[in-house]
Amino acid sequence: MVTALLYGLGTAVPLLVGAAIGLRWTLPRALLASLMAFGSGTMIAAVSSELFAPAFHQAGVLIAGAALFAGAGVYVVASHLIETRLGPAAIGWALMLGTILDGVPENTALGVSLTSGGGLVLLVAVAVGNVPEAIGGAALMRREHGFEQVRAFGLWAATGAVLVLVTVLGNSLSDNLSATHISAVQAFAGGATIAVLADSLMPEAYREGGWWVGMATAAGFLVAFVLQG
Repeated sequence: MVTALLYGLGTAVPLLVGAAIGLRWTLPRALLASLMAFGSGTMIAAVSSELFAPAFHQAGVLIAGAALFAGAGVYVVASHLIETRLGPAAIGWALMLGTILDGVPENTALGVSLTSGGGLVLLVAVAVGNVPEAIGGAALMRREHGFEQVRAFGLWAATGAVLVLVTVLGNSLSDNLSATHISAVQAFAGGATIAVLADSLMPEAYREGGWWVGMATAAGFLVAFVLQG
């Protein structure tokens, strides 16, 4: 339980740090783009090795694939609804939504994986990915939507609290979940993460940074991949 709480805080604290930075300062575009791209690279490694791969090997292509598409579909539809309502400036809300939609199953999978002694790569990937998501989302909420700092930080703090809670719950309920249920959660998280990367994080990184951000993405992937060793 204590380990699960610490792992949950390990994903939530970077989120709050990123939100505080985004609400207080305007980072250089190149730095923000690098952070987003680096976080994207770590999340790509986490999806392939920590989320979808074990789900695929345990549950097979039908169950894992269906859960993957379900996770991506939920995010894509919800993100589209927000953008339709708020317009192109909704990217800040979309990044926050992505943190919730991929963070909840990711942190649930993180809590479950602790029972087998794993989860380090996923923890690093989620923590690193949460920082630029929160910086970019909070900054855009402040600039495009005129959110007061206290209100915006409160929303991100609530998101962080949810991530900690689901990590602890996932760890507590892991003994009552079948291997197939765990695989479905992992694959769902992978699908939501892929959709966040494709729809929000990577396009925003490219828009802010330009052609060279692929190098930062590769660096993030390498760091996360090395941690698996």
